[in-house]
Amino acid sequence: MGVLISGVEPNSRAAHLGILPGDMLMKINGHDIEDVLDYRFYMTEEELQLSLVRSGKAFSHRIHKRLDEDTGLEFETYLMDKQHSCRNKCIFCFIDQLPEGMRDSLYFKDDDSRLSFLFGNYITLTNLTEHETQRIISMHISPINISVHTTNPDLRCKMMNNRFAGESLSVLQRLAQAGIRMHCQLVLCPEINDREELDRTMNDLGQLVPMLESVDGVPVGITRHRQGLTPLRPYTQQEAADVVRKMEAMGDLMMERHGIRVFYPADEFYLKAEIPLPGDEFYGDYLQLENGVGLMALLNSQFDQALEDCTQKPSGSRITLATGTAAAPFIQGLVERAKAKWRMLNAEVVPVVNSFFGDTIDVAGLVIGGDLINQLKGKTGAILLIPTVMLRREGDLFLDGISVEQAESALGVRIIPVQVDGEELVNALLL
Repeated sequence: MGVLISGVEPNSRAAHLGILPGDMLMKINGHDIEDVLDYRFYMTEEELQLSLVRSGKAFSHRIHKRLDEDTGLEFETYLMDKQHSCRNKCIFCFIDQLPEGMRDSLYFKDDDSRLSFLFGNYITLTNLTEHETQRIISMHISPINISVHTTNPDLRCKMMNNRFAGESLSVLQRLAQAGIRMHCQLVLCPEINDREELDRTMNDLGQLVPMLESVDGVPVGITRHRQGLTPLRPYTQQEAADVVRKMEAMGDLMMERHGIRVFYPADEFYLKAEIPLPGDEFYGDYLQLENGVGLMALLNSQFDQALEDCTQKPSGSRITLATGTAAAPFIQGLVERAKAKWRMLNAEVVPVVNSFFGDTIDVAGLVIGGDLINQLKGKTGAILLIPTVMLRREGDLFLDGISVEQAESALGVRIIPVQVDGEELVNALLL
């Protein structure tokens, strides 16, 4: 085993000991080092015994350091290992619905427990080895984010096209008994894992509370590129309302029993059902914001507070706000409240129809640069505000590889990406 050292920080503890790039780090204090989790867990001690190999010869060094001090070792990748890919062929997988010709990174399906802990990614448990399960428990790696979808073993196997998908559900109970906190996700598909199956899943998962802290339900995304795959369809208004009702009722029950809501429908379900979003207090600590749960409620309360506190006035620039068709009415409501305070505010909301993925995809995070350019050319103000979720994490490219600079040039406007944050949105309206 062991991991390859790619660099050594100058003047670090490791540099002073003569450790070199190309050396292999094998153990810390007798513990095997396979990847970033081993390294981060075992290097926190003040006294470290490093076991290394150079050109086939073993040697060791002792390091004395502060608890919060790094050794100075650098590795080729952050994980010190290849990222683990998904072994499933889920019937609802969005990546399988992507057209050809997009960035290579978009086609990679990750299913890596290390990324779950480090960055909040979701795992399915289907490629989690017994060694990895034991490591999570012994190191008390917590919380872990898990894509469950259903607790019916047979149905889970069918939905994930993996004959081991049902067996892996047993890991949930083991993690809960070991005191590992969990957050779970359900991708819900009409007439497949909702209705009675959703009741079963929520009842089963409810037995894992309080170690299970949150469960969100999100509707399946259907693109127009879904050829040769399991027939699926979007939710109707009534079906979305039924999901909201079921998950809210189970959340109420968890509040009575445990004092935490646990079960939350994603904002998309409320929008599809045309049901008013719950207030800020409904979402507690907003444990599922990354999955679009409570995002709009938080934005709403932040916006109102920032608007009330703001003592500046808009400059008078003509501002256009672009977003997906689902959120456009909500964003329009925020702008109308701003106009009530500032009559001189010159701002309009423009929903961008997703012609690339299909109009069934209505969220802002999947709007591509090409659709933005084609639909807004000659129709925007001098300033175009877009939510940062339209761009990749680095903030420079849309999903189709078009850069912010290219979009600015094509539209002849200044584009300002805005975080989904009420105060930042208010400040952007002042430009």
